[in-house]
Amino acid sequence: MLKLILTVVQVIVCVLLVAIVMLQSGKSAGLSGAIAGGMDTFLSKNKAKTWDSKLAKMTKWVAILFMLLTLALYLI
Repeated sequence: MLKLILTVVQVIVCVLLVAIVMLQSGKSAGLSGAIAGGMDTFLSKNKAKTWDSKLAKMTKWVAILFMLLTLALYLI
């Protein structure tokens, strides 16, 4: 019974992880990123408040949860 519950939770976490990764914007800035590279460091002080940074934090925590669930299912 515990294994079934953990498997269902793992599938939900997996779908959530995929959705969070798909919502993130791409990291390639292209030519405009090479031209305006100096302004990027000046403007990055407010980076922690952006939607992409929140998604990155959520990705990290959901991935850790997914790995722990996978380890727990392996040990059961």
